[in-house]
Formats: sequence, C-alpha cells, structure tokens
Amino acid sequence: MAYTIGLDFGTNSVRCLIADTSNGAEIATAIYDYETGEDGIILDDADHNLARQNPADYLKGIEVTIKEALVEAKRNNENFDAHEAIGIGVDTTGSTPMPLDRQGMPLGLREQFKDNPNAQAWLWKDHTGHAEAAEITEMAAKEHPEYLAKCGGIYSSEWFFSKILHCLRVDPEVFDTAYTWVEYCDYIPAVLTGNVDPDQIMRGRCAAGHKAMFNHDWGGLPAKEFLSKLDPKLGELRDRLYEKTYTVDQAAGNLTEVWATKLGLSYGIPVAMGAFDAHLGAVGAGVGSGKLVKIIGTSTCDVMVADKSKGLPDIPGLCGIVDGSVLPDYYGLEAGQSAVGDIFNWFVNYIQPGGADLGSHEALTIQAAKLKPGQSGLLALDWNNGNRTVLVDQRLTGLMIGQTLHTKPEEIYRALIEATAFGALTIINRFEEYGIKVDEVINCGGIAEKNPLVMQIYADVTGREMKISRSSQTCALGAAIAGAVVAGKQAGGYDDFAAAQDAMCGIKDTFYKPVAENHKIYKKLYDLYKQLHDAFGLADYSACLGRTMKDLLDVKEKVIK
Repeated sequence: MAYTIGLDFGTNSVRCLIADTSNGAEIATAIYDYETGEDGIILDDADHNLARQNPADYLKGIEVTIKEALVEAKRNNENFDAHEAIGIGVDTTGSTPMPLDRQGMPLGLREQFKDNPNAQAWLWKDHTGHAEAAEITEMAAKEHPEYLAKCGGIYSSEWFFSKILHCLRVDPEVFDTAYTWVEYCDYIPAVLTGNVDPDQIMRGRCAAGHKAMFNHDWGGLPAKEFLSKLDPKLGELRDRLYEKTYTVDQAAGNLTEVWATKLGLSYGIPVAMGAFDAHLGAVGAGVGSGKLVKIIGTSTCDVMVADKSKGLPDIPGLCGIVDGSVLPDYYGLEAGQSAVGDIFNWFVNYIQPGGADLGSHEALTIQAAKLKPGQSGLLALDWNNGNRTVLVDQRLTGLMIGQTLHTKPEEIYRALIEATAFGALTIINRFEEYGIKVDEVINCGGIAEKNPLVMQIYADVTGREMKISRSSQTCALGAAIAGAVVAGKQAGGYDDFAAAQDAMCGIKDTFYKPVAENHKIYKKLYDLYKQLHDAFGLADYSACLGRTMKDLLDVKEKVIK
C-alpha cells in the first residue's frame, strides 16, 4: 500500500487528509480550527477591510492534524503503517502573504510584534490595500499594460503587492523589519523541508502568476523601476523576493528529520510545491480541458485550464491566466466570487431573521425551496464582499431591490442564493465570450454537497447540469495528488497529474439538471440582474433603471397567477 498526505489550509481551519494512491480513497482526516481571533481571523471593529491570521496557528495545525489523522488511520485499519506515506502536498488560501525576518521567521512570531496585526499573515480577504490596488492599476495601465492583461485588467486589493504597499505606508516599522514577504502556500513547504532561508525559499508559480504579476514574458516580477515609482522601498524589496518559480509537480524539498520525528512519518519523503486551495481543489475534482470546477465555500473560485498549444486571448476580469499554475502542462485560468457562503452566513448570523423557528440555514432552505423562481419579486447583487470577477472591484457592496412590507426571510434567503447563481453565470459567460468553452461544470465544497437547493438553482439559472465531486474534501485530495506526483510511480505514486487524476478522482452519482420552465424565468431575471450589475459596477454605464422594479413585479405577478 502507498498513501499520500494532503494538507489543506483554509480560511478558518487546516485539514489533513490521508489518501490511498491507488484509488483516492480517503483513509483518515483531521481538522484543527485556528485559535487566534474570531473563527481564526484577526479582525478590527474599526476597519471592516482588515483580516489577518496568526502564523503560529498554521504551524500548530500541521502537527495536530497529521498526528490525529495517523491515529485515526490506524484505528480504521490496524495494518496501516505511517511509513507507507510516500509524499506530502500543501494548499493554502491566497493571496495570503506574510513578512519574514532575515532568518525566515514570520514577524508575527517575534515578541515585539505578536500583538501587531500588520506583522501577521495578511489573509486573502483583507482589503485594506484597496487604495494601493487602484494606484497599482492606474500606473500599470499607463506604463505596463501587459502586467494587467494577464490578471483581468485590474489589480486587486486581495493580492500580494497591494497588501505589502499598504503595510509600507501604515506601518513602516513592520515593513522595514521584514527582510522579505512570502506567500503562505510557499511558507508551509519551506518549513516542512527546512528551507526557510528567505533567499532560498522556492516560490510557486500559482501564487506568483495569479497574485504578483509574475510572467516570463517580462522577466518575472514587475520591473524594479515600476515598483520604485510606487515607493522606492517597494523597488528595493524586489531584490529580496524571487526570480524563479516552480510548478506543483515539483518538490519543494524533503521532509526534515525533525519534522519526521515529530509527526511519525518517514524522513526524507518529498513535499510538493504549495499551491492555492482552489487550484488544488480543481485538481482533486478532476479539472481538464472544457471542465469548469467551482469550489464553493465562504467565497468561490472558478477554475479552468486551457491547452498551451492553442492560442489564448487575454480575458478581462479574470484573476489570472498563468502558464502551469493549476496543471503543469496547461494555462491555469481563475475567476470567482468574493462571497457566497459568507453572504448566507451574514443573513443568518448577523441579521438573524425569523427568530428561533426560522433562523437557521436548514429552516430557511426548507421554506425557500417551496418558492418558485421569481415569486418573491426580489433581486440582489452578490457583492457583500466586493466583486472578484468580472468587475474586479472590492469597493462594490451588496444590494437588494423589490422588498415590500410583505417580504419574508425565506424570500430574501432565496434571492441571495439566486444572486450568487447569477454571478456564477456571469463568470461562465465571460469564459465563453473569449473562446473558453465550458462543456462540464463540477462543483465541490460543503455547500455543493449539503444544499441541493443551491445546486438546483445554479442548474436552473445557468441552464447547465451541475455535477458534484466525489470527494468531500477536494482541496486536500488535490494536495494529496500533488504528493503522489512528486513521489513518482516507482514509490507508489504517479509520474504525472493525468494518471493520478484518472486513479484518484471521481464524480458523485447525484446530478442536478436544469428545469426548463425555471430556466426560462431565470433568463428574464438574469437580464434584470445584468442591468443592476452594469449600472452599479461600470463607471460608464448610462442606461435608465426606471423600469427594473416594475419588470420584477411583472415577473412576480405572472409566476403567482
């Protein structure tokens, strides 16, 4: 037998999965919830844009989850042997950069900075650098439009340089103390392999290409001169970043003796280069040509790949078109929505509608499922945490129209689900507008698995069949697949991702097919959604919205007759 370990560092917790390399069977899992902050996130009541994490939680999570998973595996199968684990893969959130000192220690672990949020990891959903992102976009548009062409035309506050530039401006002490900055997904493999020297840490193609404007066409990272115009210190930092990146089929190194002893694993097994959770989630769901993988959680990431042998246009609004970022032999394409599950949680946990009897996700879902499309007369925009694709504007906010004195909580809940489905359709349309055909949609994540109403609405809105990944933890499985690839066939793994995916991935038997009558109604509602989308999202949109509310009422009245 041969096993691999996938470490999946999410927004609120880290999960360890032990997978059988022969068929992808999930032998054992363990979860560690980050201890610092609110649900693992350091927040600031005075600034809703701030979201940071404590690197100490990441390190503790490695040890806790791997040890617990190994115990569970032994409990499930007395013949299980931890020394049959042949490789480790790692995925994390991103862009989640953190400052390191000259010895490779995160500044947040140093006593002088332990209570300073600016010295911690800057979580993907931190938007404090929105002004810096706009500044980067403006300067790049004038001087280096090629930088923006591969990341959708707009640089985001969720990304690497906007966060670092914001730190430089609001906390010069942290910036000046930091020797370099490293993405979370690159830091964890560096720790496990003992390669934390800031000048030697291997950097992944995934994070560099999608979030830091890295591209071989212009020599890697943005030019030092360009960064220096934003701030001379940012230009100086470029010399302490990196010149080379690596795809996820390459090893970051081998597990150190210290970590092997601590965890109970074999010394020297390979650790794959790290990647973003959504990218390895797509791998775990079986991503390939024509397959759109939707990783649905607090936010969504929509991932596709495109054959490198064919021409590929620049696609406005995408979070990146990167050579080798998802699968080594393809262009990786990433889009997504900045909030999905977070919107549903906001309504249930913050607004707390309906009291105890109708205040849970389960109760609201049951009632919302009884409604017909268009029956509520409501229409919402899914921008409660900004718009990631296609507008790439984190300063946009949520909106709902059509409310009356008779509007019920379950109607609002359904409208919020529909809004995220309309956002999903907008992304699909953008792919296809630029020649990336979507032949199949595979969904994964807790919402996709546990909420049939969401999946049926997505099918009805998009007019496409919704499939569900067989694995309930596709990100961790994707990381385990990466571990199997770097281990190689001789050790019991695989020589490439295609072979590993064929053996270890699968689709559930449950499918959600679009209902023709529902799709017909949703086409009308989507036209109205697009009116709101363009009116509030595009600066040069000039069409009148005077009919929108009344058109909504017309749809409602026809549905309830």
